[in-house]
Amino acid sequence: MRFKGLDLNLFVAFEALMETHNTALAGERLGLSQPAASAALARLRDYFGDPLLLVKGRRMYPTPFAEMLLPKIRQCLREAEGVITTSAQFDPATADRLFRLMVSDYILASVMAPLLEDLATRAPHLRFSFIQVSETAGEHLRHAEIDLLITPVEFAVAGIPTEPLCEETYVVAGWGQHPIFTGDITTEDVFRYGHVSVSIGGPRGYTVGDRRLDLLAHRRVIEVSTASFSVVPYLLVGTTRLSLMHERLARISAKSFDIQYRSLPFAFEPLRELVQIHETRVADPGVRWLIEQIRAQAARID
Repeated sequence: MRFKGLDLNLFVAFEALMETHNTALAGERLGLSQPAASAALARLRDYFGDPLLLVKGRRMYPTPFAEMLLPKIRQCLREAEGVITTSAQFDPATADRLFRLMVSDYILASVMAPLLEDLATRAPHLRFSFIQVSETAGEHLRHAEIDLLITPVEFAVAGIPTEPLCEETYVVAGWGQHPIFTGDITTEDVFRYGHVSVSIGGPRGYTVGDRRLDLLAHRRVIEVSTASFSVVPYLLVGTTRLSLMHERLARISAKSFDIQYRSLPFAFEPLRELVQIHETRVADPGVRWLIEQIRAQAARID
């Protein structure tokens, strides 16, 4: 198909060429020969009046114009994909579709993993791609590189369609043989021991829970900081360290690790999670169905 003199199939070739910087690898990805991929590059160069990829030594490097063009072409491709995969009806039992989501490893382990186990039989042809949450969430959403972002209220991307998803209670967790669990836990107990904290990195820094904990009128010592919620149990076992954990994740972790958890001995606001949707997917029946499945799974107390 041509639009204003350009074969729109070349957009797919452009993305592959820009991601591989190699005509042979791009051809492989597209199911084309190396000469055919080179011919596609030549046609793109002719249309845009720019070299797009420059050969230096044995490598190819994108021009500034090509780098400027890439996010725009990616957005066109993702929006076209959204149109193609959208239909008036969505039947999970027969649908063959890829969903892309950006989620924390806490959501992946505690909500998405059990949901995918269930969908393996109810929706056997669906595929999922998960990206770890990061400071690039807004860029991924605006360029339609993901269908959904699941994020705390505090980190919501401005200007993106948003819906409430779930709430999560925080608990204090530690090694199963930690002395703190021999009696009632006090606020002083929670802050007496060193802590394991989670830091996502970038502008987000420490998680919502850890930030709130540090606002209390008690000083705590962070002995270990990690970028992953799911490794926290490994860092608790065999030590006197404690950690602020999502109750759902603590419950799951206690099945595989020698850890215990208790309610916090002080008032602490729950975590509120949102789902954010690319504007082209808001009315997509498949995306609507998936959000409802995620919401239902998050509401379960296992």
